[in-house]
Amino acid sequence: MSGRARLMWDEAVTGYDFGPDHPMDPVRLTLTRRLVDAFGLDREVDVVSAKPAGESTLRLVHRADYVEAVKAASADPGAADPAYGLGTVDDPAFAGMHEVSALIAGQSVGAAEAVWHGEALHAVNFAGGLHHAMPGGASGFCVYNDASLAIARLLELGAERVAYIDVDVHHGDGVQAAFWEDPRVLTISLHEHPRTLFPQTGWPEETGAAGPGEGSAANVALPAGTGDAGWLRAFHAVVPELLADFRPQVLVTQHGADTHFEDPLAHLAVSLDAQRAVQVACHDLAHEYADGKWVALGGGGYAVVEVVPRSWTHLVAIAAGRAIEPTAVIPEGWRQEVFARTRQLAPARMTDGRWPVPYADWETGYDPADRLDQAVLATRRAVFPLRGLLA
Repeated sequence: MSGRARLMWDEAVTGYDFGPDHPMDPVRLTLTRRLVDAFGLDREVDVVSAKPAGESTLRLVHRADYVEAVKAASADPGAADPAYGLGTVDDPAFAGMHEVSALIAGQSVGAAEAVWHGEALHAVNFAGGLHHAMPGGASGFCVYNDASLAIARLLELGAERVAYIDVDVHHGDGVQAAFWEDPRVLTISLHEHPRTLFPQTGWPEETGAAGPGEGSAANVALPAGTGDAGWLRAFHAVVPELLADFRPQVLVTQHGADTHFEDPLAHLAVSLDAQRAVQVACHDLAHEYADGKWVALGGGGYAVVEVVPRSWTHLVAIAAGRAIEPTAVIPEGWRQEVFARTRQLAPARMTDGRWPVPYADWETGYDPADRLDQAVLATRRAVFPLRGLLA
């Protein structure tokens, strides 16, 4: 794997806190950072804090009136304007919301800059991946869309082709919307079917704006209940061929951990071991198609003890070139800290006991009666011909 990588981290990102009853619990970030340290990965990467995204950076994606609305809600949460998605059940306003959201965005932008300038081959911001925020509004626990901002900065720096892969259980709708008309950005999202999950978008027919943007978006809408074999089959049936055709200069990936079978907000049945397998695949695809230039982000994930820290620690380890064996025992000190912070028992190993994860390549054949295969074929038929590929 790669040599030295960069981990974007500032303790203040844990201030992204919608309150004690909200599923986006910032303890997931703290526990991930502590598990990274417990495995000694902090010595294998450069841990760097970037400055918050400023006005000009935020406006690469977000409307000026929306940024002002976030600032106003940040200063006075009681004045939050629901017309901008603020002060809602999903996105309650809180003091300092603008500052911490801009800080998280700044980490992803900083990661993109470091990779583009050759300061790091890989960079990880597991506090990022807030992919639902729209140019003019908050959505789905996301205030500023750091993934879109990182991509926009890459374009501003001169990138001509950036590929974005989103494997969160929810559709990467905000990133798709930001680049809907831009052929320089290829967005690929694998997510639970919009019939059964927020944000009810990400149908295979969503392929980019007519004209230059056509064929620049690909969506794989997975049936509820999809497990490891189907998830990996779908990923490998769509992503590598599209990347081979697009030839990205940088690969940006979003690794929401909420595809897991223990996640309380969704309905896929993916294991930690399959999540790790996709992380390895993204690393390898970055080397195969983007000269190794890889920006990896976090995302959703609401099993904040059992799943998120292990998944994103695997991600950091893979980026660092020091992949952790799935069977590795988790250090006891971390498990004790988990109990002290949450009164929950922590997992003992870095696996769900499903490694290695078997799956069938698309080339082995298509089963017309299988709902997973139907979903994959729908995506291939919608997007591949637009790019001159065989469905």
